[in-house]
This record gives sequence, C-alpha cells and structure tokens, in this order.
Amino acid sequence: MAIAPPNRSRRQGDVTLLLPPPRPPLQGLGPCLDALQRQWDGEAGLAALWQAWPRIAGPQLAPHCRPLRLQAGRLVVGASQPQWLQALRFNKHQLLGALRASGFSVKDLVLQQHDATPLPPPGTEQEAEAWRRHPSRIDVFGLAHCGRCRRPSPAGELERWGHCSFCQRERMADEAPPGGASAAQ
Repeated sequence: MAIAPPNRSRRQGDVTLLLPPPRPPLQGLGPCLDALQRQWDGEAGLAALWQAWPRIAGPQLAPHCRPLRLQAGRLVVGASQPQWLQALRFNKHQLLGALRASGFSVKDLVLQQHDATPLPPPGTEQEAEAWRRHPSRIDVFGLAHCGRCRRPSPAGELERWGHCSFCQRERMADEAPPGGASAAQ
C-alpha cells in the first residue's frame, strides 16, 4: 500500500487520514470561458467539426447527415434516411480523407441511421397519429409469419423490413463493427 507524503495526510488518534489535493487558485469567469472556448474550438473538438461539416461533407451529403460523437479518434456520423446512409457508406473513404485533410485526427468512421426529428409531445394528437401508423401494431396491421424464420410477427414490420424484428436484430448484429459497438458501419 502506498504511503501519502507528510503534507498530504494527518493523524487523528490511531488513524492517518489522507487530505484532499489543494484547490487550484480561483479564476475569474473570463479566463474560465476562454479556456472552455479553446477546448471547444480545438481541432479535435466536435464543435469545430460541426462548423466545418458543410465544407467537409459537401453540399449533397451535409444537409442529410451530421457528426454525432467524436471519441478517441472515432467519429460517429448519423444519416437522416437509409439512402443517405448508403451514400455515406459509398463515400466513407473520401469523407475520411477530407476530415484528415481538414486537420481532424479521425481514425475511423462509424456510420448509422439517425433521425433527428424530435418525438411529438406526450398526450398530443401528433403522438396519437404516430402510434396509429406504427408498424408493430398487430391490432391495425395484423399478424403474419416471417418469411425467414417463420415466427409470428406484426405484418407492418414484415412489410417494413421484409422480415421480423428478430431477424432484423440478427442482421444488425452481423453488421456491427468489431469491439461491441451496436451502430452499423
């Protein structure tokens, strides 16, 4: 067991207590905000990436996809529709090159579908309408059997994916990147 330096501990009876580290000197609000701004504007910062995104992704992709997370050199980009996710996949290497050429140290891209549309407020007519159209409702769309696994499934899901949600989950797990991440590349 490590022993604390004498100025970082004190004795109280038979017990030696470890003292907390000394507090940093107080700063005014201005220097704190400047430090925060530098952190956000740094090359590896997501805020700087958001600002540069239209130039990096180009006029066709940028309106339909956006950076979601940047962590340890891994950038997660979300696409609003499946066709834009496919376009991202097709242009993955060019996008990665454009990011690096712009000074962002991105090692890998993870591409996923991301609908940024906010959910309707609870209890509103919009929420009720969304629930009326939901593909998992068997009371509206009925029940059918999946063509792949023959499990009974909501007919709306079968129409949406061509198979049941169990088969869809298996397909998504097969597409998951190594390391346990659940986003499709």
